[in-house]
Amino acid sequence: MPLIDQMQTEMVTAMKARDEARLSTLRMIKAALMKLKVDSPKPIDEAAEMALLKMLIKQRTDAAEMFRKGGRIESAEKEEAERAMIESYLPAGASEAEVEAAIAEAIAAVTAEAGSAGMKQMGAVMKAVQAKLQGKTVDGKMLSDKVRTRLS
Repeated sequence: MPLIDQMQTEMVTAMKARDEARLSTLRMIKAALMKLKVDSPKPIDEAAEMALLKMLIKQRTDAAEMFRKGGRIESAEKEEAERAMIESYLPAGASEAEVEAAIAEAIAAVTAEAGSAGMKQMGAVMKAVQAKLQGKTVDGKMLSDKVRTRLS
């Protein structure tokens, strides 16, 4: 079932349950999906939907951080609750062991190709790691930090 249809079905359920917080988040996701559908000249696929969800998660994370800095704890908690709900629609995240194994394989491959793996090969290593972990949810910043520590 396409994600937009799933959102509509879950919106009806949230309306019947009078769950305002969930309904608000579902409406926000559906609106973003509809905007993507209208703006895109070609049909949206699952990868585009997942990229949109990741973008919404990043927006919620940044907003919560700003609210906390501004002393607005209630607003920050609302943003974090929305982020958690959006994350539930993403595929399962990669485990720590899978991430470490993918980084090790990518560094080995880049080392075999380039002769050595240093900070200059960070882009190539990141690209290889992301290809190995494709289809799984991975925090890019965390992944970048891990690769950077392994290369230095």
